Amino acid sequence: MKSKMQIFLKRWWLMAVVLVLTVIVAVVLQNIQKTELINRTGQTFEKGVVTAILRDNLQADGTRVGDQLVEVEMTTGVRRGETLQMTSSSGYLFGAACTEGMHVIVMQSVAGDTTVASVYSQDRGNILILFALLYLAALVVIGGWQGLKGALGLAFTFLAILYLYLPLVYLGWSPLWTAVLLCAVTTAVTMYLIGGAALKTVVASAGTVAGVVVAGLMATIFGWATGISGWNVSDIETLITLWNTNGINVGELLFAGLLISSLGAVMDVAMSVASSMAEVLAQNPGMHRTALFASGMRIGRDMMGTDSNTLILAFAGGSISMLLLDYAYDLPALQILNSNNIGIAVMQGLAGSFGVVLAVPLTVALATLLYTARRSATV
Repeated sequence: MKSKMQIFLKRWWLMAVVLVLTVIVAVVLQNIQKTELINRTGQTFEKGVVTAILRDNLQADGTRVGDQLVEVEMTTGVRRGETLQMTSSSGYLFGAACTEGMHVIVMQSVAGDTTVASVYSQDRGNILILFALLYLAALVVIGGWQGLKGALGLAFTFLAILYLYLPLVYLGWSPLWTAVLLCAVTTAVTMYLIGGAALKTVVASAGTVAGVVVAGLMATIFGWATGISGWNVSDIETLITLWNTNGINVGELLFAGLLISSLGAVMDVAMSVASSMAEVLAQNPGMHRTALFASGMRIGRDMMGTDSNTLILAFAGGSISMLLLDYAYDLPALQILNSNNIGIAVMQGLAGSFGVVLAVPLTVALATLLYTARRSATV
């Protein structure tokens, strides 16, 4: 029992130190004093349950016009337990098609005894959490111990973006280089969880970081050649507010987002190549370095196409509504190809795919060098 405990501590002490330091930094960063951009004094978002529909807006043809007048029993906030009358808009972005018993989010402003409230949306929080838990459960049930470690790595990455990356960028750190740092840290943690303290973990981590950096470089070159930058994004007018108030370099956010979005695909390729090459060498310890490199490249080529398609299709899918509008309005091809939105989508898809493709030879070369060097040192 003691020997197993020693092995456990030897393997996970470094991970424990990293997690403790990460938590400490995250807690410190939560004390940031933010610049108030909108005065929300007295305004809160609370939960409630629709108890009655006083005036409906459902038309004979099934459409909704105007708004509903509903009664909502508040379940949180200063009006908890009270039943309030409010409207629910029929808009696509705000409001909800209320029915009795529906759980909703209420936007309310309280000033003394006066309360102004309206239905903001259907309460989706519990459903979102449920689906996330179902995904994690499926990952653990099907993937077993490795699935659990993968889920922990995913959770770490998500929390690192929320509690490390966003606060650091808000404080004025470079969005691009902070994204590189984030990718390096989350890659190391995820790879260590999946591969443990093994040489393949080092190879996969280095290959992932190299591939992500390549993606960033290709995006930078593409942007320079085409005149596309982070200042061409559709929500730049809102982002400029952050530039004026906090000095945040919002122009780098586009490229930082590209690095983070391509991380998963590059990580998948790097770990698959590193693990496969380690297994090939374990089955044939006397394999020559050239043969090992060639074997690694054959393995990597089978992954290039699918993972590159994953990124390109992901960005294309995110732009599908814009593409449909372009098609419906029958816009000229020259206008579509030279629009900022299409240029950004193409840049994101291709730059990320460059990272995936070039991560293969980089990972294969590093694996060949380190695996055979260890073999020579052993001999």
